[in-house]
Amino acid sequence: MWWGVAAALLANALYSTGFVLEKRALGRLPAVSVRQPARLVRLLLGSPLWFCGALALGAGFAAQLVVYRTLPIAAAQGIFVSGLVLLLLMSTVLLGEQPSGRERYASGLILLALLMVVLSLGEGGEQPGGEAPAALVLLVSLPALAAGLLLFAAAERRAHRRHRLPTTGIAYGVAVGLLYGVSSLAVKGVSGHLPALAGRPVPAALALLATPYPYLLLCTGCCGLVLSQAALQRCRASLLVPVCTTVTSVFTAVLGTLAFGEALPAAPLPLALRLGGSLLALLVLLALPAHDPSPDPTAPAKPPSTGPSYGSPRPESPLPHGPSPAVRPLSRARTLSASQPPPRSATNWGPEHGTSSARGQHAAAHPPTRQEQP
Repeated sequence: MWWGVAAALLANALYSTGFVLEKRALGRLPAVSVRQPARLVRLLLGSPLWFCGALALGAGFAAQLVVYRTLPIAAAQGIFVSGLVLLLLMSTVLLGEQPSGRERYASGLILLALLMVVLSLGEGGEQPGGEAPAALVLLVSLPALAAGLLLFAAAERRAHRRHRLPTTGIAYGVAVGLLYGVSSLAVKGVSGHLPALAGRPVPAALALLATPYPYLLLCTGCCGLVLSQAALQRCRASLLVPVCTTVTSVFTAVLGTLAFGEALPAAPLPLALRLGGSLLALLVLLALPAHDPSPDPTAPAKPPSTGPSYGSPRPESPLPHGPSPAVRPLSRARTLSASQPPPRSATNWGPEHGTSSARGQHAAAHPPTRQEQP
């Protein structure tokens, strides 16, 4: 039982590390779009940092298989929700994202929900469920897949509107969370075939291919790769990934428990802790802000100057430092010289006036007038 708890926490750490690495890699790549999936995949595969993040996510997937072999679905999903706290810490330190006060309070409530779910695990050991009917799995999975794709498309349309509020990524997180919820059900189904695959690989593999689990994994893996990376590039990882994890956990805990026939704790206290922890995680999701605070359009982008701003009334009194040098009045001599035509001696001298000595004699014969004296 406690090996499952350790594997779930390890999966959280691997998933958080993988998403943070992918977020850093996406910040260095050009803008990606879900309308160009081939270009998106080509850009991702060309980034070594993103590839390291993908390897970390793959290791988290392997740890998740171990979790579903040892823990009930509801207990495992309650532990997976604790990824919100780790994501907030890693995104603040490694990505420089600053969570809001409400998000910090949400991390504390998520820790409380995690503690409640862990305390609901008894020493007797609840056995995880076995095989689920294929029709029931498809009945649960197909509407969730359609809802996730439609919600993502609606979020994309709102993101391209003009004069929109900056979104935090709640809609993207819920949409991708529904896809990953279906993927979790498929992982749970595949984990039930692991003992048979270890004993008789070929017949067990054929039996696994006859179930909807491999095809659900393929569909959610391809769609989830494109949608999650596009959303991760546009939104803060400190909110997108925990919201996605919460939706995945609640979806899998509620519908997976019913589909795989797992029983809830019989004792009142463990039952209250299990249901209360799951409900608290869902309430935290609903309380998170849907939009980032928009920048104040009235706030000045630069420090205010000492002079009057545009649109302000003209000051009635002159400035304290006196008139500008550009409007300084001219002296009397300059005024007289400016009002009279230049004297004959101030004209340009050409070759016909002779040498410099001749110019000197001419200047002596015609002394400057009174108005020309400085």
